[in-house]
Amino acid sequence: MRKISLVLAVAMLLSTASVFANDLKPKNKVKSLSSQISEMLSENSFTSNETDLRAQVRFTLNNEQEIVVLSIDADDEILEDFVKAKLNYKKVDLKEYQEGKLYTVGVLIKG
Repeated sequence: MRKISLVLAVAMLLSTASVFANDLKPKNKVKSLSSQISEMLSENSFTSNETDLRAQVRFTLNNEQEIVVLSIDADDEILEDFVKAKLNYKKVDLKEYQEGKLYTVGVLIKG
């Protein structure tokens, strides 16, 4: 009888210890670079007449985690100006990044 109560006490102790070991605080998840760029470009005033606008954007990140736009390859000059105004020197939140690394991202604006 003594062994059974000892086993039950140990089992209860282990189960409560594992509950308290779990981290109850929500972790801040860092969004990917492409999702952050998508959010920056999501608010636009392009009309439905201006559908399927495409661009290729080459950029790098500086030491303050800011996007530095190097070039934009697009057929529409308005789109180029829009992308440059929305992205250039905007800060992003990344855990790991390489300063000076070249990135290329495709942009598609659908009306």
